[in-house]
Amino acid sequence: MVDSRMTKQAHGKAGFIAALDQSGGSTPGALRAYGIPDSAYEGEAEMFQKMHEMRVRIMTSPAFTGEKVIGAILFEKTMDGEAEGRPVPSYLWEQRGIVPYLKVDKGLEAERDGVSLMKPIPGLDALLERAVKLGVYGTKMRSVVNLPSQEGIAAIARQQFEIGAQISRHGLMPILEPEVSIKSPDKAAAEAILLAELRKGLDALPDGQQVMLKLTIPDVPDTYAPLIAHDRVARVVALSGGYKRSDACRRLAANHGMIASFSRALIDELRAAMSDAEFDAALAAAIDEIYQASTVKI
Repeated sequence: MVDSRMTKQAHGKAGFIAALDQSGGSTPGALRAYGIPDSAYEGEAEMFQKMHEMRVRIMTSPAFTGEKVIGAILFEKTMDGEAEGRPVPSYLWEQRGIVPYLKVDKGLEAERDGVSLMKPIPGLDALLERAVKLGVYGTKMRSVVNLPSQEGIAAIARQQFEIGAQISRHGLMPILEPEVSIKSPDKAAAEAILLAELRKGLDALPDGQQVMLKLTIPDVPDTYAPLIAHDRVARVVALSGGYKRSDACRRLAANHGMIASFSRALIDELRAAMSDAEFDAALAAAIDEIYQASTVKI
């Protein structure tokens, strides 16, 4: 059974959700940015071990607590790993006061109709059962919108809500993430279509069922205000989408009721060669800036 304290924190506490869920395709780039070259490891197992060490360094930092970081999204291998001798989900909640989530998608299909749907997720029910046993609160799954295609965006929304319903049946909170690419040639038009399709999906949810939404920061501030106010939405969080942290925070601060769920913008100034003091200071500065944009609006 989900801890009611997690629900209260996830739905209402001031702060933001950290995204520590880089997966296979994005891991080498994330490690290079951190200062670990491809030559420092051999094969996928060593690569993921290096990534896990980086994530544990973040999670165990004095700066990384539930005071400002209300939740953390984990890659499956991170969920299955340990931090200071404890399973990561229980370490986050019991030692750090941070609500654990799990990334469940397996990547993207090739673009069609201006969008990339999620690939099939084999074994999803078994993964969700394991997540529940480990104390995970919710899940996240990403698809991508590149063009303002009515048909494509409608397909994205249908898929997100269908899999979200499967996740909800396990007692987990689904975070639906239909990302609009910041490189879209008409991002605002794509966001307007997405808003309408998400409202349709939300209106069709059964009584008492909620989802969270993880969305690109819109070009027109407060575009997603109707979603934030919707009674089927537990919370709307923002991905950084490739914006630099200063730009992402500036844009986020103009969107009322929307909090951050940043990945690259959280960790882009962290380096493996930093001393613990330097690392903790850099992480604390990033957390403070993202927390400010999530809680103080203009």
